[in-house]
Amino acid sequence: MRRDSRLSRMLHVLLHMARHDGPMTSDMIAGMLRTNPVVVRRTMAGLRNAGYVRSEKGHGGGWVLACDLDKITLLDVHRAVGGPQIFAIGNESGAPHCLVEKLVNQAVEDALHEAEALLIARFGAVSLGQLARDFDACYEGPR
Repeated sequence: MRRDSRLSRMLHVLLHMARHDGPMTSDMIAGMLRTNPVVVRRTMAGLRNAGYVRSEKGHGGGWVLACDLDKITLLDVHRAVGGPQIFAIGNESGAPHCLVEKLVNQAVEDALHEAEALLIARFGAVSLGQLARDFDACYEGPR
């Protein structure tokens, strides 16, 4: 099964944008992500609609940050890129009258909801500003 990497890819892009002087074109971002500029524009549109980035047209234009990284959480970006399903595990529903299947499905569903709630809470607690500071601390190394 192919994993949905939009969240990690857009976090990567946003942190690079914060360190980049001036706008980043879709071509630049596509080169960094090894993808097509059309894919970049489609994904960045969600971030633009959420107010996290804006696009500047014309010569010297491109994508720029539109707000402070401390105001954007991982959860915000997750939602802006379409809020892909966290887990791909699903329940069997071939025999809806089977008590064993009902019990198994309920146990799996309960565990998935609990795990998703924890992950969503963690995503909401981490800002891009914190990631940027963590990067700076790693990049600068021990003092």
